[in-house]
Amino acid sequence: MKPITLLFFLLSLSLQAQFQTTGVVRNAGTDKPLPFATISTNDGLLVFSDIDGKFQLNTSQNTLEITISYIGFQPQTVPNDSSKKHFTVLLLPNVENLHEVTVGENPAVAIVRKAIQMKDRNNPEKKLSSFQFKAYNKLVITANPDSIKGTLDSVFTVKNEIRKFVKIDSADYKFKKLITKQHLYQTEKVSQFQFNEQGFKETILATRMAGFKQPIYEIIGLKLQSFSVYDNKYELMETSYDGPLANDALKEYNFTLLDTIAIGGRNTYMVFFKNKKRSKKEGLQGVLYIDQNNFGIAKSIFRIKGVIDVTGIHDYEYLPKQDLWFPTGKTFKIAKGNNEDNINLFVGQIQFQGDEDELGIGVTKRKSPKVSSDYVYLLSESNYFDTQFNVPFTIRKAAIAIQVKDDAINKNEAFWDTYRKDSLNRRSKQTYIALDSIVIKEGIEQKLKIGRRILNGYLPIGFFDLDLRYLVKYNNYEGFRFGLGRITNEKFSTKYRLEGYGAYALKDERWKYSLGGAARLGKFSNTWIGGSYTEDVREIGSTTFTIDKRVFRLYDPRPINVSTFYAYKTWSAYIETKIIPKTESKWELTRSDITPKFDYLYLLNDKLYDRFVMTAASVSIQWNPYSDYMQTPSGRIEIEKRFPRITFQFTKSLPNVLGNDYDFGKIDLRADYEKKYLNGQKTSFLLQGGYAFGDIPITHLYSTSPNNLEKDGIIQRITIGGKNSFETMFFNEFFSSEYLFLQFKHAFKRVTLAKKIRPSLVLVSRAAWGDLDKQEQHIGLPYKTLNEGYFESGIELNQIYSGFGLSGFLRYGPNQLPRFEDNISVKITYVFSLGF
Repeated sequence: MKPITLLFFLLSLSLQAQFQTTGVVRNAGTDKPLPFATISTNDGLLVFSDIDGKFQLNTSQNTLEITISYIGFQPQTVPNDSSKKHFTVLLLPNVENLHEVTVGENPAVAIVRKAIQMKDRNNPEKKLSSFQFKAYNKLVITANPDSIKGTLDSVFTVKNEIRKFVKIDSADYKFKKLITKQHLYQTEKVSQFQFNEQGFKETILATRMAGFKQPIYEIIGLKLQSFSVYDNKYELMETSYDGPLANDALKEYNFTLLDTIAIGGRNTYMVFFKNKKRSKKEGLQGVLYIDQNNFGIAKSIFRIKGVIDVTGIHDYEYLPKQDLWFPTGKTFKIAKGNNEDNINLFVGQIQFQGDEDELGIGVTKRKSPKVSSDYVYLLSESNYFDTQFNVPFTIRKAAIAIQVKDDAINKNEAFWDTYRKDSLNRRSKQTYIALDSIVIKEGIEQKLKIGRRILNGYLPIGFFDLDLRYLVKYNNYEGFRFGLGRITNEKFSTKYRLEGYGAYALKDERWKYSLGGAARLGKFSNTWIGGSYTEDVREIGSTTFTIDKRVFRLYDPRPINVSTFYAYKTWSAYIETKIIPKTESKWELTRSDITPKFDYLYLLNDKLYDRFVMTAASVSIQWNPYSDYMQTPSGRIEIEKRFPRITFQFTKSLPNVLGNDYDFGKIDLRADYEKKYLNGQKTSFLLQGGYAFGDIPITHLYSTSPNNLEKDGIIQRITIGGKNSFETMFFNEFFSSEYLFLQFKHAFKRVTLAKKIRPSLVLVSRAAWGDLDKQEQHIGLPYKTLNEGYFESGIELNQIYSGFGLSGFLRYGPNQLPRFEDNISVKITYVFSLGF
């Protein structure tokens, strides 16, 4: 017993030798907190202040002094007085150090240049043949209660110079009371990460989301920050930036040597980096801790300061045997920035009150006092463990970036306690209890499920989902069209589905309908085999990719103006699958009876046709080479939508099969590119082309999406604008058997002109070129060709009021019309948003 008693005695002495010190770091000039300041001790301890500038140190008796440093400020060293439990540290700005002029080469540039040269030797994904580890992640949306005033304030109004009491404002008081007990939101997960020559994959072993039995997989799959800091591109909050260790980083960034500091017993350079161009206010900045011997990254901090403040921190451990700094975890934080807009933190809308920096020197003038929600932030922390290096293994289904185990949502508390770095504190436990109770009481999970289906155009009713696309439609040929569509849901079966619709049009007084069914052949590949029969009408010259996902809109603007359709009766058999990595494909065999609903004849071999039979095989493939996918127990989700996105379709008629009249083929190709910016702007490009060969009637050629009416006055031609259509091109004006279409759009950030008037300015340019082969075969419909090209440009002022806006376009170039006013098109635009 004596050795055990002695052991506990020594342990108690060790524990007693630990001292907890807290503090806050502030800007001496503005008294604002400095988040993520570096706090180091003389015995090698290194921590960082939190979002509110607060820090906590568990120091020993040997800690004689504490050094606090921050980018752009003079470092300060304070003695560690064991009798003092709390420090308030005021740092003085030292802007000159960030703009110092160095004779000869800037030492920071030399250090970073060496780090870039050595990065393949220090990058685990280059140096190691394989590695795998487990990770525990916890994400919360919360606030520090101590930062919130939480008092009861009196609200007064002044009328006729008399100050009158109105009410007690208890918002901050209630919020502080709530946030003291629990977080606003919380989720946990345990994952296994694997890397080898097959790729990099995460397998989620367990996941838990406060309030939800079935987690929201899109949130779990969010890529908040990159795993590696060595890549040419670094991602933060799903936005890609040139990395500070990219091959051309010395052209992109300014580097400043701030200090040297010891991490894990090894000396490192503390190097600050920031964009060279002043215009890149929302670009990356941060600190790299570079090992002085092997020039590997020992720690890194990435920041974006703008509308929101985003921080990504990477921690590493030095492995002497491999001479390598290997990641041990990472931290991601979002907090209020310099803004006045609502910011979505994934699960709800959190209002941040904005600031004004009128002088641009860091002196802030508030438009109104801070409110409690200004202190809300998102924090995600990951810790890595059970790491293995250079051990042979096979990554199953390597094309899937994230795979969720079927039993991941059923893990018990004992499992979680095994993997948590620290046990859940009182606030975290209460978060699960409170949110579970609220979600069950309010039926939020079921409401969310229904809401997501409605956004996709379905309303679940028992075993069926009502297809909202077919309820009401209108076009110039059918007039108003009323219908009803249904498809079975998982309550009916997860292996089989039945679907169909019926509709009646008032103007042509005809019924349209479709019936079909399918069976699932593979769960992982989501492969379905099915068939259908359809009787309906379709716009002539329209290009459709059969693989395109259904898009639900309350209205479909462009077809409203369409007058020329063809009727079709089609039998089809198909297979749709995701078995090819990063693709979705549909393979289809169809037999169609086509009848044009306008004056048209097709001449072939001295015979005039007024209806056609077409038997054809087609394959439609969408390839998203840079997107990441998550495999969940309920299906595959595209969790990271990246561009470009390429769609290919090939259609070939089958001569002498089931009464087919023509021998023809069509090749269609589309490429989409889109780039979003943190400041709310967006740039997009669309390139689309098609080539039809053989004998093919005008119903199945290309018309390049016109959207203008043949009426005299500009006012008479005002209709609803389309998304990717030529607003100045008249219907049936041009037809092509081969064409190329190019569109450019740039949307600026919405501007607030009044409380409900927030227009978004969009610049648009479009161009098309084309040709028509065998023109003599098409009789009865006048048309032109696009040999000389077609060009239009204009602006859209979208969402001026309640989603409504205006657009104006000008037609110019070889195909402009003699009367100037005929080249101008004014349209009404509408953007439907539920605020998500």
